[in-house]
Amino acid sequence: MLKIEAVNLFYGAIHALHDISFYVDAGEIVTLIGANGAGKTSILHAISGLIPIKTGEISFLDQNITRVPAYRLVGTGLVQVPEGRRVFARMTVMENLEMGAFSRNRSEDLGADLERVFTHFPRLKERRRQTAGTLSGGEQQMLAIGRALMSKPKLIMMDEPSMGLSPILVQEIFSIIREINASGTTVLLVEQNAHMALSIAHRAYVLETGNIVKEGAAAELLLDDDVRKAYLGT
Repeated sequence: MLKIEAVNLFYGAIHALHDISFYVDAGEIVTLIGANGAGKTSILHAISGLIPIKTGEISFLDQNITRVPAYRLVGTGLVQVPEGRRVFARMTVMENLEMGAFSRNRSEDLGADLERVFTHFPRLKERRRQTAGTLSGGEQQMLAIGRALMSKPKLIMMDEPSMGLSPILVQEIFSIIREINASGTTVLLVEQNAHMALSIAHRAYVLETGNIVKEGAAAELLLDDDVRKAYLGT
């Protein structure tokens, strides 16, 4: 479904990604784990077209999207939930969700998709007339995910969805990510909480300083001594 081949990315003179290659198959949850500065977010920005890559190729659904502008990718079925939520603070919850559907045909009925979002996030339904900036951090994260789902994505990329959340909310968010995947949406997950990410993912890639140093089944990496020492605290 998604294939990244020999991607190199620079920030000025800084070589941030070194010949990165990996893939995501339809129906999977694939996670990228690694320390701060490892290159996880840079990979998502490269896929989303937010940062141009120097060399390499990115394809989605067998189409080369390497040079496709970011604003056109949503219409292909590829969407990103950004780090830090980035909700429209002065808009209501409902207006944020409607913005998520901006790329869809205006004649489409959004009712079924709104109900799907409200099924995953009942609190959003309760707060649908509330301005997004007044929501708690956990509720804003739910809104950011719900807004992305309104575009009817085939693949949803999530950047640090647990950041700044309490342990109880982290459990809730990851449970919902599983539900979203079970309903047919493929997930590419960037997450510093390696234990939670590996516990729900099918496969994983471990990044260090812009390089993929390990890959494999998530369940196997949970038991890998190097991964446990570096990222799981055991």
